Amino acid sequence: MKNKKYEAIVAKHKPKEQRVQYAGVAFLVGGVLGVCAELLLEGYTHWFDVSRSEATVYMLITFIFLASLFTALGFFDKLVNFARCGLLIPITGFAHSMTSAAIEYRKEGPVYGIGSNLFKLAGTVILYGVVSAWFFGMIRYLLGIGG
Repeated sequence: MKNKKYEAIVAKHKPKEQRVQYAGVAFLVGGVLGVCAELLLEGYTHWFDVSRSEATVYMLITFIFLASLFTALGFFDKLVNFARCGLLIPITGFAHSMTSAAIEYRKEGPVYGIGSNLFKLAGTVILYGVVSAWFFGMIRYLLGIGG
C-alpha cells in the first residue's frame, strides 16, 4: 500500500514532458544545422576552389572541431539541453562523446585515463555500427540488391 501512495505522489509532482515543443525545437535546430552545413559547403567550394566532395570533408571537420571545442569550453551540454536531438547529429554527438570522455579522465594520465576511456561510449557506437552495416550488407548481397 505504501508503494502505491508513493508512486501517486511522485506522479503528481513529476514534471510533464513537452514532447511537441522539444520536437519542434529539435526540428528547427537540425534545420539550421543543415543550412549551416550547406553554406559551409558552398563557401568551401568557392573559397578553396575544391570539388563538392572535398568541401564535404572540410565541412565535417569544421563540425567536429566546433563540437569538440564547445565541449571543452563547457557549453555544448547547455546547447544540447536546449536543442535536444537537433544538435546531436551523428558527427557532433560522436565528437562530443569522445571529447567529454577525454576531458573527464585526463587527470588519470594519457594512457590509463584518456587512452583507455576515450572510446568508452564511442566504441559502442562504432561496434554496433560496423556489425549492423555488415549484417545489412550481407542481406543486400544475398538478395542481390545493389552493385
